[in-house]
Amino acid sequence: MFGRSKNLVGLDIGDSSIKLVELKELGKGRGFQVQKLGWEPLSSEAIVDGAIMDSQLVVETISRLFQRLKVKNRQVCTALSGHHVIVKRISLPTMSEAELQESIHWEAEQYIPFDIDDVKLDYQILEGSSLSGEGNMDVLLAAAKKEKIDEYVGVLGQAGLQAETVDIAAFALQNVFEANYEFEPHQVIALVDIGAAVSSIAVLHGGTSVYWRDMNIGGNQYTDAIQKELGLSAEQAETLKRGEEIEGVLFEQVMPIMSAVSDDIGGEIQKTLDFFKQISAADEPLDCIYLTGGSAQTVNLMESLGQRLNTQVEVLNPFRKIGGSGRDAGEELVGEMAPTASVAVGLALRKQGD
Repeated sequence: MFGRSKNLVGLDIGDSSIKLVELKELGKGRGFQVQKLGWEPLSSEAIVDGAIMDSQLVVETISRLFQRLKVKNRQVCTALSGHHVIVKRISLPTMSEAELQESIHWEAEQYIPFDIDDVKLDYQILEGSSLSGEGNMDVLLAAAKKEKIDEYVGVLGQAGLQAETVDIAAFALQNVFEANYEFEPHQVIALVDIGAAVSSIAVLHGGTSVYWRDMNIGGNQYTDAIQKELGLSAEQAETLKRGEEIEGVLFEQVMPIMSAVSDDIGGEIQKTLDFFKQISAADEPLDCIYLTGGSAQTVNLMESLGQRLNTQVEVLNPFRKIGGSGRDAGEELVGEMAPTASVAVGLALRKQGD
């Protein structure tokens, strides 16, 4: 009980790739350094909308990544997102921790749209004054379907790994932001992770978590639209989406298609932020959106979001204060993976037993 808790390997298992980050703590107050960093592409048939369709392929990809990077630590933290996960900030009458532990399942039934026996449940009392006034306390409630957790823990076990913690992608984003950026009082920011099939958004007010949502929209929308509009294969559409040209198709032909999808993504983000304002009665304007994920650097996406939402848009840098080290996490690799590694870095910040 007096020993230092052990860091975990962050493993972000996405629909299109698997990212790995291992950090080394430099000592009290000195932050972290990247020890291992890498990724492996994943076939589009392996995981669809967060559901593992080909577990053997996922196991092989994870094993290959650990072997290639020579990662010895087998204790990992991974994350879930999408419609299998529910996060709510609820207000309850003030009670002791013991009383809350006894009543939380009954309280949660009112907010969880699944059978309470089919989910794993966790909660955290939030410090500070309640949004609902005196005599109440705010509680952060998180639930995920047991079958989905077992699915991910199962493939990790088959790869010879131990899942010490299963986190939520939106929380991993917040952890990595807090490790790299400072908060201003009353500042309202949105962290948006645009994945292949699912995008996560977390809204923070003055450094406090206030709203979360997963949206069933992502980078695959660009590929599907290009493929459909121009009659191309998925591989050709992916090439064009990255800003490269293919024979017979100029990138200028792709721009209107990309812009239309960016408008759709912007619309979903705007609806989410509008709903947040309604339920929170927040008066402060949105100060900044930080983008991350595989599609964060899509051509003109930042400009499109900035104009639509009348706010500053930046790409979140998970290595802003967390430097790389040596051959396994060199400057070039850190720069290459910065737009896509935020969730994995956030997961790697977790420790056993925290």
